[in-house]
Amino acid sequence: MPRARANIDKPARSGKAGAAKKKPFSGRDLAFQTIESLSAALADGLLTSESLVQEYLNRINRFDDKLHAFVSVYGEQSMNDARACDTARTIGKSVGPLHGIPVAIKDIFDYAGHPTEAGSAALTDRHPAVSANAVRRLEAAGMIVLGKTHMVEFAFGGWGTNPVKGTPWNPWDLETHRVPGGSSSGSAVAVAAGLAPAALGTDTGGSIRTPAAWCGLVGLKTSSGLIGRGGVVPLCPTHDTVGPLTRSVRDAAYLLAALAGVDPLDPATAEAPKSAPLAEIERGIRGFRLGVLGQGDLARVAPEVRQLFVKALEELESLGAHIEEIRLPLSIEEYLTGGGDIMSVESYRHLGHYVDPADSTVDPVIRARIMRGREIPASVYLRLLDTRRSAQAEFLTRLDRLDALIVPGCHQPPIPVDEVDEQAPPNIFGRFVNFLDLASLSVPIGITAAGLPGAIQIVVRRFDDPLALRIGRAFEKARGGLVQRPPGL
Repeated sequence: MPRARANIDKPARSGKAGAAKKKPFSGRDLAFQTIESLSAALADGLLTSESLVQEYLNRINRFDDKLHAFVSVYGEQSMNDARACDTARTIGKSVGPLHGIPVAIKDIFDYAGHPTEAGSAALTDRHPAVSANAVRRLEAAGMIVLGKTHMVEFAFGGWGTNPVKGTPWNPWDLETHRVPGGSSSGSAVAVAAGLAPAALGTDTGGSIRTPAAWCGLVGLKTSSGLIGRGGVVPLCPTHDTVGPLTRSVRDAAYLLAALAGVDPLDPATAEAPKSAPLAEIERGIRGFRLGVLGQGDLARVAPEVRQLFVKALEELESLGAHIEEIRLPLSIEEYLTGGGDIMSVESYRHLGHYVDPADSTVDPVIRARIMRGREIPASVYLRLLDTRRSAQAEFLTRLDRLDALIVPGCHQPPIPVDEVDEQAPPNIFGRFVNFLDLASLSVPIGITAAGLPGAIQIVVRRFDDPLALRIGRAFEKARGGLVQRPPGL
C-alpha cells in the first residue's frame, strides 16, 4: 500500500526576533550534534532555538518522504515554542540544559490536542486533553515537541514493520529498504537521520534497544517504575517501560534525569528511588566485573555482529573491567515464548476490543498476536508470572558478584523488509531483560563490513540505570563518541 505522507504544519515566519548577537554556531553538521553540544551553544548565544527547530523542520521536509519517520510534524507550534524559549533565555528564565532543545515522541504517548493512534487505523477514539507524564516532564524541562513518530501497530512487534501506516526506512541503507527495528521505529529513524536530536520510545521486549542497535543509536530500556507510564497506550504493563533514544550516553542521562519521578497514574513509580544519572557517570569502570553469556546462548549471533561484540569486550577489559561468564536461569527460547505469552494475555485485556470485531482494521499479524491472549488460560498466565518471579530471584543471585551483563544489542544486522519472517524473533536478546525486570542500555559498537550498525547491551539490576550509563559513558569516552552519521544524510 502507498505510504501516508506525514501531516506537516508549515512554521510561521518571523523577523529578527531571537537572533543571536554573537558568532553563529559553527559546529559541524548542526542536525547531528549532541543535545549537550546544542545546549552549550544555546547558553552561549551562538544558536537560537528558533534556528535549531527550523533546521530540523527543513530536514524533515527534505528527507521524510523517503524515511517515513513522522506521523505528524507540528511546524507552527514548535516554532512558536522555540521563540518562547529564546525569549525566556534572553531574560534569564532558562529552566535547564534541555531548554529549547527539540524532541520527537512515539505515537503511543498522548500529546494534548493531538490524536494518539499507536500505529493503528483502529484506534480512532483517543483525543487527549492532557499529555502523557513523560511528555509533560520533557516540556517542563524546556524541550520542544517536533512531532509524533511512526511505530509498529500497538507496539507489538520488533522488526519495525507496519503495513497499515507504512514502515520507516532504516537510514543506514538508502538503496535497500531495511528494517529499522521496532516498535519505536520512527523515533530511531528520526534521531539517526538527523531529523531530531532525541526521541521518546517505549520498550516491552526490545522496542527501544532493537531500533537503537539497528539505527546506530544510544537507547535506554529503563527500570520498570523509574519513568511513569501515565498517558501511554498500554500493551503489557508487566513489561512496558518508557525511555529515550539519543546520540550520546550523556544525552540519555540528561533525558532520564528529566523523565524520572513519581507519576500519579503509574503506581509502579511509588517504589522507585530518586535517580541521579549524571552524578557518577564520569567515574570509569576500573575494577568492574562484567558478565557475558556462554557460547551456547551466543551461537545464533551473526559472524559480523560477533566480531564487533568480541572487539567491544576487549575494549571494556582495556578500561579495567574484568569479564567472566554467567548463565541465565532460563533458556533464550523460554524468555521468547514466556514473554510473548504474557504480552498476548495482557495486550488482549487492554486492546481486545480493537481486534475482536470480524471486520477489524488491525493488521492480521498483530491481530493474531493479541487474539492469542484470549486463548491462554488464566492458570497458564499465573504460572508464567510465578516462573518470572523465580527466574528474577535466581538471576539476581547469579549476578550478585557482578556489576552488569554484556550481551549483543541484537543477534543480527538489519535485513531487507521483504525478507522479514514475522514469526521469527528479530532480536533474541530483547525479551529476557523485561522478563527478568532489568534495565539495559544499548550503545553502538561499530559498523559491519556491509555498512550496517552493531551494538552491545549493558544490562543491570532494576534501578541501576545510572550504572549502565556509567559503563556506556566509559566506552563512549574511550572511543571518542559512538554515534555516527549515516552516509548520504
